[in-house]
Amino acid sequence: MGLPNQLTVLRMVLTPLLVFLLSRESLSFRYLALFVFLVASLTDWYDGYMARKLGVVTPWGKFLDPLADKILVITMFCVFVWLGLVKAWMVVLITARDLVMTLLRLYGDWKRQPVVTSMSAKWKTVGQMTAIYLILLYLVAQAHGLDFRWLIWLQETEALDKMMFVVTGITLATGIQYLIENWRLVRHLILACFRVFDPGNLAK
Repeated sequence: MGLPNQLTVLRMVLTPLLVFLLSRESLSFRYLALFVFLVASLTDWYDGYMARKLGVVTPWGKFLDPLADKILVITMFCVFVWLGLVKAWMVVLITARDLVMTLLRLYGDWKRQPVVTSMSAKWKTVGQMTAIYLILLYLVAQAHGLDFRWLIWLQETEALDKMMFVVTGITLATGIQYLIENWRLVRHLILACFRVFDPGNLAK
């Protein structure tokens, strides 16, 4: 396994560590969570950069990299739901979108019609990562136990909810864009699912 894929796997390995750190309410653990997430998000940029620089861009790497992003982002949002900072329905929609996209990618690779990551999807990931950073900073400020003016403003204006509403909307919009751009593949996938779950086939 080359260095780019090792960095991608590292991002997935760091995800459960983040869950552990965020389950603790002390200031030191919150700072550690912020640092670990910084490292994880940097691997997202660096693995792609190294793959292009070393000329080792592989189909496996193209599939694994966005999958690692989805695992990291969805896990973080689920933790934030548990902490009462993010609405559960938003995370359900984001997760559903990502599950559909992962299934479409797997089917596309199997049919030798790979789904290419769009620029809008990359910006979607940047938006999600930025939202996670801001929420982590919010948690650090809470752990300090100080009445920061901006912290009070966030609470009074429900800014985190509004930010996540925008992030959810962008995530769904990019999912719809993928479905439109890959409609032929989507149609074949739907037909394949109908054939698999056809009552006549299940009765055999």
